[in-house]
Amino acid sequence: MSDQPDAFYLPAGDDVYEPTGATESPWDGAAQHGGPPTALLAHVIDATVGPGMRLARVSVDFLGPIPRRPARVEVTTLRPGRQIRLTEAHLVVDGKAAVTARTWHIATGPTPPVKTERVAPPPIPQDPDDWHSLLDLPDWGYGQAIEWRFIRGGREPLGLAEVWTRVRIPLIAGQKLTGLARALIVADAANGLSATLPIQQWLSIPPTMTTTLLRHPDGEWVHMDCRTHLADDGLGLTHATLSDLDGHLGDVNQPLLVRQR
Repeated sequence: MSDQPDAFYLPAGDDVYEPTGATESPWDGAAQHGGPPTALLAHVIDATVGPGMRLARVSVDFLGPIPRRPARVEVTTLRPGRQIRLTEAHLVVDGKAAVTARTWHIATGPTPPVKTERVAPPPIPQDPDDWHSLLDLPDWGYGQAIEWRFIRGGREPLGLAEVWTRVRIPLIAGQKLTGLARALIVADAANGLSATLPIQQWLSIPPTMTTTLLRHPDGEWVHMDCRTHLADDGLGLTHATLSDLDGHLGDVNQPLLVRQR
């Protein structure tokens, strides 16, 4: 797109990143969608881990609206090790932590003697969809920074959603977009994609998200198969299965606060 920012974040000094309009939340233009900060924290953590280990799980806590202002990333190793490693990172804005992430890295090793079958998801539809228009919302940066190709969902019926995604721009300006970043940039969209109530009238807020990965995606496309369940007392739970063209990648889980606006 002609007016698309160069990346989700611009480097702004040692461990400091400036969010661009591509991080913009659909609900508050001054806030970030949860996907880009999740990917940023995981990316910075990943750079601190030596070769031979792969990020297998990231759990992210959103401590409030994420201001769309320069932020510093602080990383701490909680459990060092050669086989498994636990790391924590904070996205600090105006002196306060806005997002906290914890990751487990696991060492790679010899190929097991048994292989599980990889089932490829449905083919990628030919034509892209304009998700922010499908949601009857004004233009918003995060929605435009990703190409969406729906197999089902997107507007009606509400609930189940299945969509191929392709991130259009780098996570950080001047750096190549990794498969890990591609998966995590879109993972936090699962609850919005599979909302069971009209999002113009109902809030569906995930204070936390966990993404567990069997492997990192190959190629540009990440497939999401999403479903949201609602309890009788105002809580919800979204689950998404992630795949690429070769098959299963991992799973996303988001507990939800569900309230009428």
